[in-house]
Amino acid sequence: MKVAFVSVLPSPYQRDLFAALAARPEIDLSVFYMERAAPDSPWPEKPLATYEQIMPGFWFGLGKARIHMNRGLPRVADYDVTVINTLTVSITGQWLMRTKLRGRKWMFFGEKLGPRSRKQDFLTAPLKRASGIAAIGSWAERDYAARFPGVPVFNIPYHCDLQPFFDAPRARREPGTVTFLFCGQMITRKGLDHLLAAFAKLPDNARLLLVGREAELPQLLAALPEALRSRVKYAGFQAPESLASFFAQADVFVLPSRYDGWGVVVNQAIGAGLPVICSDQVGAGHDLITNGENGWIFKAGDVDSLAGKMQRFTQDTSLAESMGTASRKRATDWTPARGAERWVAAIKSIAT
Repeated sequence: MKVAFVSVLPSPYQRDLFAALAARPEIDLSVFYMERAAPDSPWPEKPLATYEQIMPGFWFGLGKARIHMNRGLPRVADYDVTVINTLTVSITGQWLMRTKLRGRKWMFFGEKLGPRSRKQDFLTAPLKRASGIAAIGSWAERDYAARFPGVPVFNIPYHCDLQPFFDAPRARREPGTVTFLFCGQMITRKGLDHLLAAFAKLPDNARLLLVGREAELPQLLAALPEALRSRVKYAGFQAPESLASFFAQADVFVLPSRYDGWGVVVNQAIGAGLPVICSDQVGAGHDLITNGENGWIFKAGDVDSLAGKMQRFTQDTSLAESMGTASRKRATDWTPARGAERWVAAIKSIAT
């Protein structure tokens, strides 16, 4: 089957999946990106595979969004199935969905949509005519199924290469201490202010390791007492290939986001054998975390609940190891090859 993906840019996590999908004998894959890299992209550029190409074009800013317009779009008539993985505000994606893909087999691939509005209803109207929707996780799957009841919806979360996280040797620990890890942009959407407020409630054996772009961190740290800041380590932004060594320094992973459509860092955390505490607004938590087994999910914004979950690990330092073992066991089924299997099954179901 000839399959085309139209995506925004060469994300290392999507490329893990594309490589696994391209290796499947049933699939003749082409991937079209709207841009080579975002202006603030943290990822180093790497050579494209033979099945990947960058479409010529440009983008312009509209509020917080970047609106893409491209030429050199895929000749959709040449493909059995076309998959659109763009923001709904993308002019390129809208043009394809509203014109070129009419009467053809196509899928939309996306995270959970935001709250409904007239604008969003207009932008997502073409999805009613899609042959299928690949929802990134069960949280998104339920939302798409409710909004587009006549369209088949498939649960196909992000699957990325976790082998470096499996292989990274565990770092030595200071006896009796517990290190909590946050990895991501240091911004309020990620709930970093809630994490720092919860961390302030923990006993002295708690440590906090922060990895990611600095963003709003200086302002957030400035409000903390000096004694508390001494137990917080900021390691800066790290390239994807370096992340595993930082996950290996931690005992527990925390992602308290106000909103995260998925959150690949949760995949990486379970691959590293870490229990995970995340908010109920993190898509990955709904598929990767079982309360009391390999972590906990708390209501976003509830600092006391977050602090209480974190405190369990400071009170019983053996808990991280037992829950981490459960995370590692679960991670074995979250490989790019497994993700490719899900994609092949979905593509076959709509192509035939």
